[in-house]
Amino acid sequence: MNKEDAKDPGAPHTPNSAEDKPSTGADKPDPAVDRAAGAAAARARAAARAAGADDPAAAGDRAATAARARAEAAAARAEAAAAQAASGAGAARAAAKPAAPLPAAVSAVRGGAAGVAGGEVSRRGFLSWITAGWLAFGGLTGATLIGTVRFLFPNVLFEPPQTFRAGFPEEYTIGDVSTRFKDQFGVWIVRSPTEIYVLSTVCTHLGCTPAWLSGEQKFKCPCHGSGFRKTGINFEGPAPRPLERFRVTMADDGQILVDKTRKYQWEKGEWTDPESFLAV
Repeated sequence: MNKEDAKDPGAPHTPNSAEDKPSTGADKPDPAVDRAAGAAAARARAAARAAGADDPAAAGDRAATAARARAEAAAARAEAAAAQAASGAGAARAAAKPAAPLPAAVSAVRGGAAGVAGGEVSRRGFLSWITAGWLAFGGLTGATLIGTVRFLFPNVLFEPPQTFRAGFPEEYTIGDVSTRFKDQFGVWIVRSPTEIYVLSTVCTHLGCTPAWLSGEQKFKCPCHGSGFRKTGINFEGPAPRPLERFRVTMADDGQILVDKTRKYQWEKGEWTDPESFLAV
């Protein structure tokens, strides 16, 4: 007896069965559910055949059992489809939910790292590199320009004039040492009974500035103790030679004219030069 014979011609048609239900995307069968339903239907048919195929009442029971099995299988497939639809909707909502924005610094670092790792540079990363390059170029150009301008205006030591007028001879006392121009021009002007000469205030030892001690009538260097007489001759301390003299002449207006561009040294016999002193 085949499957068609097991059906009861007089059994009422069930419009809600799985056979009459149209197929939709939500009713996509689950293989596991189909296998379970098929096994249940097979067991029901086997039980019906064992109960006796020739009994009409038994045939009706078998048809009802088969119908219930089909209904259970359809219900199981519907539940599985609903579960799949629910999980799909949850995944869709999770995918549609916007992610929290990352901080700009983290995004920039990640974007740059991704661009470098993938061998591609984004537009923002490219613009960042271009900006950094231009800033570096501008800084280097500015530093070069500043250095060039600084080179055009080197350090200049502004010194007082090397030639100056020191007043009239009558303004100086015989036998006295004038410190009037020591700080401004670095000279002492000495007047003796017969001449006026101009001494340098630079010690011939290491270049310190001695001080005139009128009570002792000598120039004394505070650095290493060198001593010089009123004439400029060294007589104590480590100074190797006398003080230097400067050129001194009489200007057209009768004033003393000192020229520091010309020096006279005693050890070279230059103190006898007529311009190393001014006869008065």
